[in-house]
Amino acid sequence: TAWRIAKGSVMLAVSLLVTTLCYFRRLHLYLEHWLKWWIGYLQRKFKRNLSVEAEVDLLSYCAREWKGETPRAKLMRKAYEELFWRHHIKCVRQVKRDNYDALRSVLFQIFSQGLSFPSWMKEKDIVKLPEKLLFSQGCNWIQQYSFGPEKYTGSNVFGKLRKCVELLKMQWTEFSGIKDCHKRGSMCNILFSDVILEHKLYEALKFIMLYQVTEVYEQMKTNKIIPSLFRLLFSRETSSDPLSFMMNHLNSVGDTCGLEQIDMFILGYSLEVKIKVFRLFKFNSRDFAVWYPEEPLREWPEISLLTENDRHYHIPVF
Repeated sequence: TAWRIAKGSVMLAVSLLVTTLCYFRRLHLYLEHWLKWWIGYLQRKFKRNLSVEAEVDLLSYCAREWKGETPRAKLMRKAYEELFWRHHIKCVRQVKRDNYDALRSVLFQIFSQGLSFPSWMKEKDIVKLPEKLLFSQGCNWIQQYSFGPEKYTGSNVFGKLRKCVELLKMQWTEFSGIKDCHKRGSMCNILFSDVILEHKLYEALKFIMLYQVTEVYEQMKTNKIIPSLFRLLFSRETSSDPLSFMMNHLNSVGDTCGLEQIDMFILGYSLEVKIKVFRLFKFNSRDFAVWYPEEPLREWPEISLLTENDRHYHIPVF
């Protein structure tokens, strides 16, 4: 009787122990799964979403992106090899693919290189340009300006434009005053991971382009000599004046499309930079490397871009 009682007690204890171990094992698996989920969530939450990625080896990037033996893949591999061996481009920085990427690629290099303001911006307070267009030149149509994907229009357009231009002036002043290139690089990583600030800066650039188009259009009406790129712009039915240029082209930038080639000319002219673009899909033609504008002034600083299709741009690193 004593043995049966002891045996029953031991079996009961073993059963309880096994049940307890199974419970804790399940609890451990649940906690492990829960912990992994939270770690992944926090990493995604606080990881910087850089819109301009770090440098990667140019040929390694090409090998990863252009595999296979299709005619286009072979063309791209030859174009990248040309950049590496003849133009001495060793790395590339990938730029976020959206309808702001041309503006992003240009502005990132202006800030990272610490370039100074264009000469005309040093003579004028660009923060006051929205009001100048309205009150001095009577451009009431600017109330139809659209802020990219935000599609905002209304009576507060001037206030929003002023804040965008003010932010551009403040950031440009700060970056151009920093002599340490490593510090500029760190600050660029911070700035170009903030989507809201980025979009405001790009809208400021769009407005600067619009202002320059309006200024040149007023000069043309008084029979003054204007750059050939603006004669080409105003000869198109869709951009015969600043209003049609804004409505048919500029308002869509950042929303449904990026910059066209003529817009790249205007951007380079407005910011007084020589934009050299390597158009890889034009390899073995005279349009492989082009300048925006085509006849830049000699003292303008130079920045470079590369594109595989004239729609999305990346930053080459020499």
